[in-house]
Amino acid sequence: MNQPYDLLVRGGTVHDGTGAAPRRADVAVTGDRIAAVGDLATATARSVVDATGKAVAPGFIDVHTHDDRALLSNPDMAMKTSQGVTTVVVGNCGVSLSPLSIDRRPPPPLDLLGDREWYRFPRMADYMAAVDAAPAAVNAACLVGHSTLRVGVMDDLMRGATASEIGRMRERLAEGLEAGAIGLSTGLFYRPANAAPTEEVIALAGLLAPAGALYTTHMRDEADDVMKSLEETFRIGREAGVRAIVSHHKVTGTANFGRSRETLALIERTRAGQDIGLDCYPYIAASTVLDGNRLDRCSRIMVTWSTKHPEVSGRDLADIAAEWGISQLDAVDRLNPAGAIYFMMDEPDVRRILGYPHTIVASDGLPHDAHPHPRLWGTFPRVLGHYARDVGLFPMEEAVRRMTSLPAERFRLAGRGTLAPGFHADITIFDPATVIDSATFAAPATPARGIERVYVNGRAVWQDGAVTGAHPGRLLRRQALQAAA
Repeated sequence: MNQPYDLLVRGGTVHDGTGAAPRRADVAVTGDRIAAVGDLATATARSVVDATGKAVAPGFIDVHTHDDRALLSNPDMAMKTSQGVTTVVVGNCGVSLSPLSIDRRPPPPLDLLGDREWYRFPRMADYMAAVDAAPAAVNAACLVGHSTLRVGVMDDLMRGATASEIGRMRERLAEGLEAGAIGLSTGLFYRPANAAPTEEVIALAGLLAPAGALYTTHMRDEADDVMKSLEETFRIGREAGVRAIVSHHKVTGTANFGRSRETLALIERTRAGQDIGLDCYPYIAASTVLDGNRLDRCSRIMVTWSTKHPEVSGRDLADIAAEWGISQLDAVDRLNPAGAIYFMMDEPDVRRILGYPHTIVASDGLPHDAHPHPRLWGTFPRVLGHYARDVGLFPMEEAVRRMTSLPAERFRLAGRGTLAPGFHADITIFDPATVIDSATFAAPATPARGIERVYVNGRAVWQDGAVTGAHPGRLLRRQALQAAA
């Protein structure tokens, strides 16, 4: 007699992650792996879930997060599991919690992850050991941040690194790759890295291809010089011989509305001869540290946190400045260190980029903001419910592909992103008729509707509208990923 499965999800509509048409099928799990997909009417299991009328999909993969610290300080990861996310990629935009140990407040945007007490991992192996020792509810893969490397070896960030400093950064990057990091990220827009010449990044990125790693970037400019920044990104990838991923692709500022036609045309032309990719989040507002240089590019700015004035969190900068009787620029100075949400994109551009067939869905959520951007809790259900079901930007199975097999392939997350025998049992069950984001700019930390159950490595982490308390997540190290491929 056949042994019973550990879990059997019966009667659901399977979206296998590949973009294939959904089909009615059962999904069986043994241990941490999918054992069978198909008609399993005669099968038995220790736990049976009736998914009639529900969609059964691979767990969603959020490739653009700033969850480095959250994995340790908030291991339930409700802001992710509540929207069906089972794997996150941390260390984006040049900012990673390691390798860095400092005795002062980290410069913006490193402070988005926390104060100096959190920068206590001088090696990537130290950070990974801490996550291994106290697993989170979700899986995680790590990028090494270029800005983090610069802060660790340079006494002056307002210049390019010397040959000696580049050598020291290469040593730290090499350690991170050896420990299992999947690549290098840059945040060339931000002050800690803005003075870095392209050649500095190429010198570091040269370590990536031999290691089978990749390069991701928050580009130097997403506004007037967005085309130049794309060209720089492609040059880095080309000269280093490495896959390059454009993070949270967008065009910002009223003067640039509509230019996604240009950027996507360039990306499409370049893809013909070079390995590149991109991700984006489904909102017209960005969020990062508070910066006075963005004032003239935004229709509205909302303050998400302020060290000096925490009482203003969630309020508009214009209202704060008016109340204080000062200019918005002076209010920025009074509020900093602080964070903000910037309304600076055009909806047709967002839809055009999101609709591009090679775009990955990702959140770019900031989990430690007092009043975060709603993308932290709403990105994936928003794409499923609003853009796929209600707007009809693409079919539901295509939305699922953008969240599962596409990010798994682009970020080399072997064994994830597809519902098929032998793959890891990361599974999200949702109601296609009701799934929708509930998080708003006024009430951002609100769980989505329609996400029924979420499993990570075969164990339930979200059900009945709440976390289960299980922490079955694993660090997805690059070497292990290659071995599993």
